[in-house]
Amino acid sequence: MSPPVAPPGWSRWLVPPAALSVHLSIGQAYAWSVFKPPLESALGLSGTQSALPFQLGIVMLGLSAAFGGTLVERNGPRWAMTVALICFSSGFLLSALGAATEQYWLIVLGYGFVGGIGLGIGYISPVSTLIKWFPDRPGMATGIAIMGFGGGALIASPWSAQMLESFGSDSSGIALAFLVHGLSYAVFMLLGVLLVRVPRSEKPVESAPSAFDGPQVSARNAVRTPQFWCLWIVLCMNVTAGIGILEKAAPMITDFFKETSTPVSVSAAAGFVALLSAANMAGRIGWSSTSDLIGRKNIYRVYLGVGAVMYGLIALFGDSSKPLFILCALVILSFYGGGFATIPAYLKDLFGAYQVGAIHGRLLTAWSTAGVLGPLIVNWIADRQEDAGKSGSDLYSLSFMIMIGLLVVGFVANELVRPVSARHHIPAPREAADVTARQQSESA
Repeated sequence: MSPPVAPPGWSRWLVPPAALSVHLSIGQAYAWSVFKPPLESALGLSGTQSALPFQLGIVMLGLSAAFGGTLVERNGPRWAMTVALICFSSGFLLSALGAATEQYWLIVLGYGFVGGIGLGIGYISPVSTLIKWFPDRPGMATGIAIMGFGGGALIASPWSAQMLESFGSDSSGIALAFLVHGLSYAVFMLLGVLLVRVPRSEKPVESAPSAFDGPQVSARNAVRTPQFWCLWIVLCMNVTAGIGILEKAAPMITDFFKETSTPVSVSAAAGFVALLSAANMAGRIGWSSTSDLIGRKNIYRVYLGVGAVMYGLIALFGDSSKPLFILCALVILSFYGGGFATIPAYLKDLFGAYQVGAIHGRLLTAWSTAGVLGPLIVNWIADRQEDAGKSGSDLYSLSFMIMIGLLVVGFVANELVRPVSARHHIPAPREAADVTARQQSESA
């Protein structure tokens, strides 16, 4: 499937909605915590077990993005969005079969493995295209699209909760909810497949700089630089800290205030998940746009430094003040989302736009690692603390202290980022083509 080239006069502002249709769909992953309690009850699972489909989904997201990044660059966004649609929707259909037959491994296979491939390919599908359409504002452009991934749970969380209430929270009700998700998202993602276009060879905007201005580094060379691995650590630490809260958001706020005079109901916990999704979404467009003004390194100093402070406040005072707990969690999730949306622009600043999609895909292996670490740290420690007879905020205090340490590691890695050495640069694609043509002419 060849990339569809925009005809003359095509508005670049039609590309972000195409990306949003895919990202809003695959962003459902962030609403997984709504399914955790029903699955645990219906299938007799522990908190750690019920997190497995989500964890595997994030692992496959990073791996498929890493291995598929070059294919996405080569075949274009329409091919990538089509693959994402097929895998993501099929994952839900397999999960529906697993829930209906009470075969949990099918849910893990469907949602985690097959759906996770759809997550990864769908996530990186518009990034390179958007940066080429918006070379003048790369942070804002990628923020708009990736905002959709963060905002997916804003739709999916109350929608899923309502379906479980209507269909029932037993295995058959969960199966029907999965089925509706799979079919609905297939239709919605199809809109993006049909709408997306790549820019023509000329600049998309007369006054805009070329996306290929400045140093250019291939994906193969990028992974050999210390800058790539510093950013890998930065992303991994920031994601681990955010995803630890997000994956267990609904049961976490319930546990924190279970023994207080103002306990949190199931519906209120689902609302908290949706609120976190709103913060995640707002951070993706707000903080990434801010990075265009103050620089990528400075904005990551905010994400990692202030994020550590927020975790400290929750650990020390979260159970004594519900507004404080919610506010700190919202800030952390806004930084989490902002980190995702800003990283493509950070990569473009360091490595250029030449193969930024493929480089971004390789970097997302950090997300795979964090997708295991974050939920594992929070769920495993909570399970151990519960076995020891502890409850409430005591289930999470140690986890939060670990998150603070990880954010400090990420802060240091960000400080170590420097411009890429000239030995890793290659000519920009147009310049390289001119050089090749000149060499061929001379040899003839």
